[in-house]
Amino acid sequence: MARTGHLKGDCLLLLTAMIWGSAFVAQKAGMEHVGPFIFNGVRFGLGALVLTPLALRTRGPQSVLRTAPRPPSLLLSSSLAGILLFAGSGLQQVGLIFTTAGKAGFISGLYVIMVPLLGLIWGHRAGTWTWIGACLAVLGLYLLTVKSSLGLGLGDGLILLCALMFALHVTAIGWLAPRVEVIRLAVLQFWVCSLLSLGVGLFFESTAWDDLLAAAVPILYGGLLSVGVAYTLQVVAQKEAPPTHAAIILSLETVFAVLSGCLILGETLSLKGWAGCSLMLCGMLAAQLDPAPGSEHADHLGAQTGSST
Repeated sequence: MARTGHLKGDCLLLLTAMIWGSAFVAQKAGMEHVGPFIFNGVRFGLGALVLTPLALRTRGPQSVLRTAPRPPSLLLSSSLAGILLFAGSGLQQVGLIFTTAGKAGFISGLYVIMVPLLGLIWGHRAGTWTWIGACLAVLGLYLLTVKSSLGLGLGDGLILLCALMFALHVTAIGWLAPRVEVIRLAVLQFWVCSLLSLGVGLFFESTAWDDLLAAAVPILYGGLLSVGVAYTLQVVAQKEAPPTHAAIILSLETVFAVLSGCLILGETLSLKGWAGCSLMLCGMLAAQLDPAPGSEHADHLGAQTGSST
């Protein structure tokens, strides 16, 4: 039963990565008309608005932790997740101003190795094959995205902080999803991220109504699919999938973004890039080879139960 839930979670995460990757094209188009914080604020707000009626119809906590103590506050949990989401997406957009897209893609993807490292701090052990999968994903990410030297500058430092925020977000969702109602958790974190992004955007960016209309299609795509569907699937999937598995599969977002660029924008991919895609896919498959992925998740949940306060 644990194995079935584990595979279901991984499939949902793979679908999440596909949606996020394809949404990169829409995000790139939207940035031609509006600033990054306004874009994030509107699309997260749209996703939250669409899902709010569904969240209001859900009843009570749906926890998979039968022996867990009193669940944490939904409001505090959502605020934490929303702040991490806002910080990660905001740092990524600002960092892109000072560095190349390729380096940003690689450095932000380093959360795939940060998640198991953070897990060690909380006593959550990932299996050997999961570590191998994470390393293969990082190597593939490097081949896929980095086309020049990897010297670190201001923008790279901001992107590295962004990667840490995303790693903390994946880890936090992995802890929270089994303990609180997941749809309400997803929707409230969207509202928090949206309000924070709009607050920063209205203060630092200037956007006219005509600009928003020009970016309407990318915003709709990003809000309904990338936020409303994909981020919700992430939260639902992490009720079953351990954080390290989630990070490895979600890192395939980069692969799907590149493939979407090839199919929609007519971009080309070098042999080195194809090798990177292959290594990242191998990393995802390697993570499935741990002898007892179900028991890994059980250990993960057990450690969480024992450490909760």
